[in-house]
Amino acid sequence: MELISAFAGGLATVMQPQTLLYCFIGCFLGTFIGVLPGIGSMAAIAMILPLSFHLEPTTALVMIAGVYYGAEYGGSIASILMNIPGTPSSSITCIDGYPMAREGRAGLALFVTSIASFGGGMIGMVVMAALSPALARMALSFGPAEYFSVILLGLVAASAVSNGGAVKGVAMVTLGLMLGTVGVDLTTGDLRFTMGVPELRDGVNLVIVAMGLFGVGELIASIRANAGGRATSVDYRSNTWPTRDEWRRTWGPIWRGGAIGSFFGALPGTGQTVASAVGYAVEKKLSPNRGMFGKGAIEGVTVPESANNAATQTAFIPTLTLGVPGSASMALVIGALMIHGITPGPRILTDHPDLFWGLVASFLVGNVILLILNVPLIGMWVKLLQIPYRFMYPTIIVLICIGVYSLNNNVFDIWLTLVFGIAGYLMRLFRFEPAPLLIGFVLGPMMEEQLRRAMLLSRGDPMVFLDRPISAALIAATLGILVFGLLAGLRARRRLRLAALPADE
Repeated sequence: MELISAFAGGLATVMQPQTLLYCFIGCFLGTFIGVLPGIGSMAAIAMILPLSFHLEPTTALVMIAGVYYGAEYGGSIASILMNIPGTPSSSITCIDGYPMAREGRAGLALFVTSIASFGGGMIGMVVMAALSPALARMALSFGPAEYFSVILLGLVAASAVSNGGAVKGVAMVTLGLMLGTVGVDLTTGDLRFTMGVPELRDGVNLVIVAMGLFGVGELIASIRANAGGRATSVDYRSNTWPTRDEWRRTWGPIWRGGAIGSFFGALPGTGQTVASAVGYAVEKKLSPNRGMFGKGAIEGVTVPESANNAATQTAFIPTLTLGVPGSASMALVIGALMIHGITPGPRILTDHPDLFWGLVASFLVGNVILLILNVPLIGMWVKLLQIPYRFMYPTIIVLICIGVYSLNNNVFDIWLTLVFGIAGYLMRLFRFEPAPLLIGFVLGPMMEEQLRRAMLLSRGDPMVFLDRPISAALIAATLGILVFGLLAGLRARRRLRLAALPADE
């Protein structure tokens, strides 16, 4: 009953005209940017972040969340119509979505995607509302040692599951930690690693890092891949409404995908891509229609979209209650909250209940907006994809420059964003994922602060991290993840060497 009354209070907050307006703006812009091939939710949040600085914290968070799950939905549109994932997690939707489009069932695939996204989002919202208070109450017993250990666990989890390999992931997290030390040391007041540049006295701005690595970096990669290209037109108007049999085959995958996505979304370092892939694999094993998977099975579109959107909602659980982001996008959410003077953690439910429950209620409102918004606008999204890239990309670059310049009215910030953009592109060329770097950059100052507090309270004794049971368990889990990731990388390299032996002989 307490949860219902708290949710009702959050719903009243979201239904305020200004908050409702920005929820709509976030959903619309997120979908718009998510449709663009190769951009994704990370770049969408980075581009919209400067607009949130002048809003109330609850309104800003609701808008950013709308951009987040709106972009995840928009990514599936490009996956189905063009076989180009708008977001990484939408790559699983390509497997059956694009074959459906080639068969003249693009409208049906897009409609089912809307229903599955809504169902998965609702499941994720219920899981978040039910689990977050319990997790926050448990976290209230955390001290500096436990906070340091849980942040360390989040960093290692984010690096160990990196697509580039555990070693590269750890290297990116370490680089992010180092980048977070630039500027004035809050404890001693000394300047650190500014290299004599006055503009770096206050450190590197989160928006600059995010827009450079994910906005400019993604654009450079997309320009190389799609130079002068144009999307191929498909028929999206035919066969939009599912038959009775197709409705029957949709409900089970929605529930299973929502449950799987809710679980993986709440685990730091996994996220929507893992949830979609696991959901697809499980459904392929369970479905009596498994022979059609990969050829246009409606279950193959339903389950990854449900899992994807459920994971999008539950990713906020560790982000808000523990202050540990499960993905780079969640790291930006933490940065936005800290800009507004709000520190994520177990006290957010007691100190800022209107913000927390307003966000939870906004998931209901936002998913309804997406459902109403996107079904009638299928034709518009298709026409957007037919804009030549030579017109699309310069427009996005201009928007990025305007957003960065508005931070401090300083041209230096634009040049620094370009430097990070080139670095982000080079990382992709050499298979170094930039997401762990951003997570390390956001969590680095928090980790350093908790480490110093723990060492001060223990009078310099490092055994404090092993003497406290929760901290010791978290460090043991961290070591386990790290060892597993390293061993998995070694086994993969060994298999590659063995596969190459016959060719050498």
